[in-house]
Amino acid sequence: MTGHRFLLAPLLVAGMAVVAGPAAAQKKYDPGASDTEIQIGNTMPYSGPLSAYGLIGKTEAAYFAKINAEGGIRGRKIDFISYDDGFSPPKTVEQTRKLVESDEVLLIFQGLGTPTNTAIQKYMNAKKVPQLFVATGATKFGDPKNFPWTMGWQPTYQTEGRIYAKYILKNYPNGKIAALWQNDDAGKDQMKGLRDGLGDKAGMIIADKSYEVGDPTVDSQIVALKDSGADIFMTWAAPKGAAQAIRKVGELGWKPVYFLGNVSTSVATVLKPAGLENAKGIISTAYLKDPTDPIWKDDPGIKAWLAFMDK
Repeated sequence: MTGHRFLLAPLLVAGMAVVAGPAAAQKKYDPGASDTEIQIGNTMPYSGPLSAYGLIGKTEAAYFAKINAEGGIRGRKIDFISYDDGFSPPKTVEQTRKLVESDEVLLIFQGLGTPTNTAIQKYMNAKKVPQLFVATGATKFGDPKNFPWTMGWQPTYQTEGRIYAKYILKNYPNGKIAALWQNDDAGKDQMKGLRDGLGDKAGMIIADKSYEVGDPTVDSQIVALKDSGADIFMTWAAPKGAAQAIRKVGELGWKPVYFLGNVSTSVATVLKPAGLENAKGIISTAYLKDPTDPIWKDDPGIKAWLAFMDK
């Protein structure tokens, strides 16, 4: 395997006439690229506690098929190889090694999850294989000095936490905050952003409870957070946990000012399963358009996306 990889950039063979035969004139590429094909690797939780996110990988595969049907990228067809890691870091390591060392992909594209991408970050950088557009908002994936082969994609969780903190300080300066957070680097990043944003008012957080993504329910955490006396509630959770939290808050008759992390704002996969009546008034942020949200029904981009999905 070559020491350095360049995305579709051939190493041109130049020199004297004595080496300028047909073989010397051919373009050379890193593993995973040729004049006719680009191999792209990916891991997704098609099974396990975050299987709702598996739809991302399926949609990416469909979109790459669309690109191929339209002629590919400068005539090159994309071979998108996506494996199930079940949101299990050891499995992510196993599947990523297979992609890099057996399939010899050019890059890993948008593998999902903070703990899963953390598990392969050092390996990818040691191999000098791009870990491109990581599907997580953890700040550690924006560290070009130490990990130049890793590039994050979505806004960071810490930034989101600071946004909510600024909003709370402006609109609810005397509020008491309770928070549910996922027990991994993502949840810790989100809570850090909230605390940093509150600054010397971080004491407004009077209770917080963590949960594991594999937990069957978050009911006990929600009951304890309600009993804390908080009137502001933050949910930093993946879709399943977020839907359970919204539903339980509704069942308890608790009426806090409710903030929901933007990774779980899907109308179809979170709010409807939780009960739309329970989701009224929830405050969140957005960095993309939710095609299941009727607010975008006349948006040209969403119309184009729906046409793509229908096909």
